[in-house]
Amino acid sequence: MSLKVELKPGERLIIGNCVVTNSDQRARLFIDGRAPILREKDILTAETADSPAKRIYLAVQLMYLEDDTRKLQQQYFRLVDDILAAAPSMFPLIDEINNEILTGKLYKALKAAGKLIRYEEDLLANAKPSAERL
Repeated sequence: MSLKVELKPGERLIIGNCVVTNSDQRARLFIDGRAPILREKDILTAETADSPAKRIYLAVQLMYLEDDTRKLQQQYFRLVDDILAAAPSMFPLIDEINNEILTGKLYKALKAAGKLIRYEEDLLANAKPSAERL
């Protein structure tokens, strides 16, 4: 069964190690085969990975795109250790990411890392009001 991807005008998509940029009209692609695929909205860069959770997402994204966990393993675990030291409540989400990585489900690990980003944003949003009271 093919993966159907609809692209907006000008939207980009990564397929493997290639970037596909849509023209000025909507397009529908049908992709057969096994290759890492990421839509533009799901892509982080080194510049946009500006928080601990986003840096973990970026590490998992690179693992997914390169289909190689060993290359980034040390960096990933350093990031995990740092974020858990700062916010131990993130352990269940980190555990989910780790399980997906260990079972070779890197796309699911990437989605779990997205949940980690949203959780981090919620933590920071809730921490700001109490900090402003001081």
